Amino acid sequence: MAAAAQMMTTTAGVFLPSFEGLRSSTLKASSSVSFRMGGGGDGFALRGLVVKAATTVAPKYTTLKPLGDRVLVKIKAAEEKTSGGILLPTTAQSKSQGGEVVAVGEGRTIGQKKVDVGVKTGTPVVYSKYAGTEVEFDGSNHLLLKEDDIVGILETDDVKDLKPLNDRVLIKVVEAEQTTAGGLLLTQATKEKPSIGTVIAVGPGPLDEEGNRKELSVCAGNTVLFSKYAGNDFKGSDGSDYIALRASDVMAVLP
Repeated sequence: MAAAAQMMTTTAGVFLPSFEGLRSSTLKASSSVSFRMGGGGDGFALRGLVVKAATTVAPKYTTLKPLGDRVLVKIKAAEEKTSGGILLPTTAQSKSQGGEVVAVGEGRTIGQKKVDVGVKTGTPVVYSKYAGTEVEFDGSNHLLLKEDDIVGILETDDVKDLKPLNDRVLIKVVEAEQTTAGGLLLTQATKEKPSIGTVIAVGPGPLDEEGNRKELSVCAGNTVLFSKYAGNDFKGSDGSDYIALRASDVMAVLP
């Protein structure tokens, strides 16, 4: 005789451990799970799993001091409207990749040399998309990250003015081909992502084992071939595509 059993999970709260200056984070998970057993076999299904987490600094703490080569950045608010004034839903708002430096660590020691953090408080910066730890602090969202995760300094609203840091390179990407060699028009979905561009600006170079800068092998004006899925993509005010990546992701200089 066939038997049937069904199990449903409900929303649960799990409290993560506290650290000095940080309140306990609440991790909420909600899911719908079904498990059935029958005479001829069994089945398992998992759907609708949602996990959310947030970390906030307790209100009684009014300052946060980064250690070593870490930097605290106040995140720039995401765009809520399109350039045409259309209000965007939260899910469609692009995640910010920029903000203002509000605190820096004391630096680090490389070899026998003490190296200070290369950015100062008040500097507007662009950082790697998935870098750092988000912290809600003093009523605003901040990001605590390593200096090496900062792509460059951007003092205007146009990415072409980005000043790359360390081993980063800013490239203006060539426009994707609109047609095939046989003359067929390509749709946006079928256009191959271009991996050729012109170097617009380069950083001062990485630090070697003694704390000295090593000059990069590419310079502004070079036409280069770069790794297709490397770096951070940006759209310029003129509609052009730009990418900021590490010099090691540049594979060749084209004549």
